[in-house]
Parts: sequence; C-alpha cells; structure tokens
Amino acid sequence: MMKFLTVVAISLVANCAMTQQRNLTDSEIAMVMRVANLGEVREGELARTKATDTSVRDFASMMVTEHTAQNNKTESELARVDVASADSDLSRQLDAASGAATDRLRALSAPAFDRAYMDRQVDAHQSLIALIDSKLMPSARKKQVREQLTALRALADKHLTRAKQIQGSLPR
Repeated sequence: MMKFLTVVAISLVANCAMTQQRNLTDSEIAMVMRVANLGEVREGELARTKATDTSVRDFASMMVTEHTAQNNKTESELARVDVASADSDLSRQLDAASGAATDRLRALSAPAFDRAYMDRQVDAHQSLIALIDSKLMPSARKKQVREQLTALRALADKHLTRAKQIQGSLPR
C-alpha cells in the first residue's frame, strides 16, 4: 500500500510540473489577466471599507478603479480579435489565492488590517509582474494579448511602487 501511495504521489507531482511547464493559450492568458484584475478589485473593495489609514483607503480605491478599467479594456480589446477567456489550473490557483487572502484580511481589524493589506498588495503585484515576465508573455501569441499584458504589467509596476511607499509609512 505504501509503495502504491508513493507512486501516486510521484505521478501527481510530475503531472503538476508538466502542467506548469505547458505554454498557456491566449484564451487561458486572457482568463489569468481577468482573474488578476478582479482579485485586485475584490481585495480593494474590502480594504475601502476596513482600512483606517487614509493612504491605504485611497490605494484601495485606486485598485478598484484602475483594475476595473484595465479589465474592461482588456476584455473589449480581446473580444475584437475573438479571444475568449478560458479557465486553466493557473487561473483557478490565482482566484483561490485571492479568495483566501480576502478571507484572511476580513478577519483582521485596524491597524493590523492596514499592514496586512499593504503586505498582500506588495506580494501580489510582485508575483503578477514575475508571472507576466516568466510565463504569460512568452506564451502569448496574438499581438493584442501581448499589448494587454504589457499594459497590465505597467499598471502592476505602478501599483507596486505606490504599495511599497505606503507599506514603508505604516507603523510596525
């Protein structure tokens, strides 16, 4: 029985590794962008109501406004070239991570909430930039998908810079 479980575990790990190495389709990339934007909106909406620091609340409002606009622009541009969103393991993982982060944040109160939200924003934006650079951009085929990835990366970079500024100003 132990040998069987070991073989199953090795097979699962190998399968996950192969899934991670596979290039995503443009439709799967579209869904990853959608999930990334909507995750920022979801977390930002929570922070607009729970944050006590003005700069954190303002940042959260910016997340909601700018990621909603970016999502709408991306969906519009990709619809023009018939790139519909399609789920992938990666998009499901990103959505689950954002949902779990939102649940963790919801349980906190100020000022711990403000610090945790800004820590999450720094981590999330760093991860998004790395994901775009290492996985999404190399997999993108259509010019419009690459253009939207470039726009999302620029937005994430801008947000990361601001998030680090706010993070550094908050009390420990």
